[in-house]
Amino acid sequence: YGFLHPTIANDQLATIPGTILFPFFLFINISEAYRASKGWVEPGLGPLFTLRETYYPGDLGFDPLGLKPAGASDFANMQSKELSNGRLAMLAAAGMCVQELVNGKPILENLGINL
Repeated sequence: YGFLHPTIANDQLATIPGTILFPFFLFINISEAYRASKGWVEPGLGPLFTLRETYYPGDLGFDPLGLKPAGASDFANMQSKELSNGRLAMLAAAGMCVQELVNGKPILENLGINL
């Protein structure tokens, strides 16, 4: 990748062994298939790309800690807060990747942490 030393953000995926990556991506695929089967009408049973009547986007019924608000407006408010937080986190992660590309140092080294 052109760096003399490994960086955390930009080189990490290539260094992970396949024995770890395969189960990771398998779990992602199973989770997405579950979400799609719960939320979308099957092809042939209705118009394509149609949500089920009983499905609200983002609500898969998984709430082991009981944090889901009871009202629809409270749920929508929490959902928008979660989306905003996720977008901010993605911008922060992209900033760390860019910083590593610009100065060629791992992000933890930029923070003064040596592992």
